[in-house]
Amino acid sequence: MAWLVCGRWTKWVVLGLWVVVLAIAGPLAGKLTGVQSNDNEAWLPGEAEATQVADLQARFGPDDVAPAVVVYESGSAITPADQAAAKEAVARLQRVPGVEGQVTGPVPAQDGRALQIIVPVKFDEDGWEKLADVADDIKAAAGTGTEGLDMHLAGPVATAADSAEAFEGIDGTLLYTTLAIVTIILLITYRSPVLWLLPIVSAGVALITAQAVIYLLAEYAGLVVNAQSAGILTVLVFGAGTDYALLLVARYREELRRHHDRHEAMALALHRAGPAVIASAATVAIGMSCLVLAEVNSTSGLGPVAALGIVVGLLAMITLLPALLVIFGRWIFWPIRPREGTPEPTATGLWARLGTRIARRPRTVWIVTALALGAMSLGLFQLKADGLPQAEQFVNTPSSVTGEEALARHFPAGQGQPLVVIGASGQSAQIREAVAATPGISEVGQPVTNGDLVMYEAVLASAPDSDEAMATVERVRDAVHPIGDAQVGGMTAMTLDINTSNSHDNRLIIPLVLLVVLVILGLLLRAIVAPLLLIATVVLSFAAALGVSALVFRYVFDFAGEDTSFPLYVFVFLVALGIDYNIFLMTRVREEAQKHGTRRGALIGLGATGGVITSAGIVLAGTFAALGSLPLVAFAEIGFAVAFGVLLDTLIVRSVLVTALTLDLGRVMWWPSRLARRPESPVPVSPAPTGRDLDPAV
Repeated sequence: MAWLVCGRWTKWVVLGLWVVVLAIAGPLAGKLTGVQSNDNEAWLPGEAEATQVADLQARFGPDDVAPAVVVYESGSAITPADQAAAKEAVARLQRVPGVEGQVTGPVPAQDGRALQIIVPVKFDEDGWEKLADVADDIKAAAGTGTEGLDMHLAGPVATAADSAEAFEGIDGTLLYTTLAIVTIILLITYRSPVLWLLPIVSAGVALITAQAVIYLLAEYAGLVVNAQSAGILTVLVFGAGTDYALLLVARYREELRRHHDRHEAMALALHRAGPAVIASAATVAIGMSCLVLAEVNSTSGLGPVAALGIVVGLLAMITLLPALLVIFGRWIFWPIRPREGTPEPTATGLWARLGTRIARRPRTVWIVTALALGAMSLGLFQLKADGLPQAEQFVNTPSSVTGEEALARHFPAGQGQPLVVIGASGQSAQIREAVAATPGISEVGQPVTNGDLVMYEAVLASAPDSDEAMATVERVRDAVHPIGDAQVGGMTAMTLDINTSNSHDNRLIIPLVLLVVLVILGLLLRAIVAPLLLIATVVLSFAAALGVSALVFRYVFDFAGEDTSFPLYVFVFLVALGIDYNIFLMTRVREEAQKHGTRRGALIGLGATGGVITSAGIVLAGTFAALGSLPLVAFAEIGFAVAFGVLLDTLIVRSVLVTALTLDLGRVMWWPSRLARRPESPVPVSPAPTGRDLDPAV
C-alpha cells in the first residue's frame, strides 16, 4: 500500500487523481452554503414538544411568518404628535418588502412613555439569512418622521437578523483565520519558507473535497448541514489534517536520514506512522459519529459532517501529501535538508532530557501532576452550563438585545415572544382558563380555531429567556397537558426543550465516546491496563480544562454562563482529538518497547515524538482558537476550552503524566499481552543517542 502512494511513477498517478477530484469537487463545494438549513428545525430537538407545536402552527396560518416588534420610547410622555408619526410609520411598514399580513399598532404602553407596532415578516426560500436586510428596511421605514422618539427593533425577527449577521461569512472568516494561524505555526515549526505549503495545500484540497461530498449528501441524501457544522468542518479538517501531516513529515524526515532513496524513505514512513495516523483518525471519526444519537438536530447533524471531514482529511494526508513530498524531493526541507547518515539532533534534546528527569522519580511526578490537574478541576464548581440568556449570547450587544430591553421597560416582558398553546377546540375554554390561571402569565390572547384544534398566545410576565420564564413554561405544561393533551411551544419553550435535550445528550454520548475510545485503544495497543490509564488521563485533562475555562469565562471574559451543549462539544473534541497524542506517543513507545523494554521505550518514544506532538498540539489549539474570531459567546467558549485543553494535554498530560505512569508501571502497562512479560532493560541516567529521534525543527 505504501509503495502505491509514493512509487516512482505511481506518485504521479496519485497526484493526477487528486487533480481530477479537485476539478470535480471545486464547483460542488461552492454550493454547500446553498443547502445549509438554518431554520428552527435544524437546531431543535426533533421530537420535542416545542417542535411539534411549531409544526402544528402551520395549520393556523403560514409557518414562514414571524413578528418584528417596533418599539418607540419617549423621554417623557408620548404626545399626540408622536402617535400620529407612529401611525404614518405603520403605513410605510405595510409597504416594506417581506412584510406579510396586517401591521398592527401603534399600541401605547400603560406608563404612557412608549408605543409598539407588530410587523409580520415572511421568511423567504432562503430562510433567516435574508432577515438582516428585511430588519434594516423595517428600521429605515420606522425611523423616518419619528426623529423625536428612540426607535428599537425587538422580537423573533430582530433576534434572527442579528444571528444571521453573526453567522454571515462564518465559513470565510474561519477559513482565512485558520489559514493564517496554521501558516504561521508551520513556518515557525519547519523553519522553511516552502515546506509549509504542502500540508496547507493538502488540507485545502481535503476541505474542498469534504465540502463537495457533504453538499451531495445534503442535496440528495437528506444530510442536515447548518452554519455551525459547516464552520466547525473547516477547523476540524485543517486542525486534524495538519496534525497528521506533521506526524508523517516528521517520520519521513527521520527515514531520510537513514535511507538514500526518498521513495523508500517515504514508504517506510507510511508503514510505520500509518497505523497511528489511521487509528487517530478512526477514533475521531467514530467519536464524532456518536453525535448522531443526539436529540438536538444541530448536534446530531454535526456528527456525520465532522466524521466525513476527518475521513477525507486522512485520505489526503496519507496519499496526496506523501506523493507531493516525494515529487519535490529533499530540497523541500531547505534550508535544513535531512541527508543520509546525518545524526539525529534530538537524542539529547529537550524531550530526551525531560524524560530522563522524570525517570528519576516517576511515581512522585505522576502523583504531583495528577494532584495539580485535580486542583485545576475545582473550577468546575464555577461552570454554569444551563444556557445563555439571549442578551448574553453575543460578544457585543446587538440591536435586538437593546430592543428587548426597551420592550421590557414599558410592556410585559414576554410581549414579543409569547407562548403558543395548541389543544382540542372542544376544550378551548378549559385550556384558556388553565393558562390564564398559571402564575407567570401576564395575559392570554383570543383563540384561533382550525377544525379540531385551537391555538392561544400567552404573554409571559418575565423576560422570555429568564429562569422564571422557563419555570412558567413547565407550569403551563403541567396545567394543560391533562386537558386533551394540549401542548405548549414558542421561543421560550423551544429554549427549554433544547436545554433539556442537551442534558440528555451529555448523559448519553459522553460515556459512549469514552467506550469507543477505550475499545480502539485496546485494539491498537493490544492491552487493557494502558487503555484504561490513558482514558483516565484524558478524563482528568478534560476536567482540568473545563475547570480553568469556567474560571476564565467568569473572571476574565465576564461571560454570564455556558450553553448547555458546551460540555458535550468540548468533551467530544478534546477526547476524540486529544487522544491522538496519546496514540502517537504510545504506539511509538510500544514499538520501542519490543526492542528495548517498556521503560527504555518510554524514554525513546518521548524523545522521538516530543517535538512533533507539541507542534501538532499547537496547530490544533490555534485552529480552534480561530473560533474566537466569531461574535458568538458559545463559539468563543468552545474555541478557548478546546485550545487550552489541547495544549494542556500536549504539554502536561502526554509528556509528563503518561510518561511518568509508563516509567513507574513498566511492562505492566501492556498486560495481558506478551509484551507484559518481556524483561526490562535498565533505564539510562542520561539521554543516550537512539538513532530514532526527530529533527528539532518538527
